[in-house]
Amino acid sequence: MRLLTHNMLSSNIKGVTNGFPLGIEVEKVIEKQVDFNPDFLRNMFAKVEWKALVDAARTMGYAELPEEADLSMLESDDFLKRFHHALLELHLEEGALVCPETGRKFPVNKGIPNMLLLEDEV
Repeated sequence: MRLLTHNMLSSNIKGVTNGFPLGIEVEKVIEKQVDFNPDFLRNMFAKVEWKALVDAARTMGYAELPEEADLSMLESDDFLKRFHHALLELHLEEGALVCPETGRKFPVNKGIPNMLLLEDEV
């Protein structure tokens, strides 16, 4: 699961008012090379919750993103390459996503998060 996906997921358990961002428990992280596309990154920047991305990347062992970012940074190739690596090339292969409110763990197996709710959570 890419951090791009993580940045868009939230816990939808009944009664949860703040299910974002999901915590990450890491068992295995892999890196998969993806073609660099600066235009895609510039378009995605406004859609990404930056603090959630930075925290998730650090949890997965990547600490090369700045604490804060703004539009002016999109002109820097160095920044775009770091953003690209965190957003698209880091993959949570095995582990879990954790609801920040309830602590409910959603397993991630072979890079696929299982966000299915139990009957009493719907």
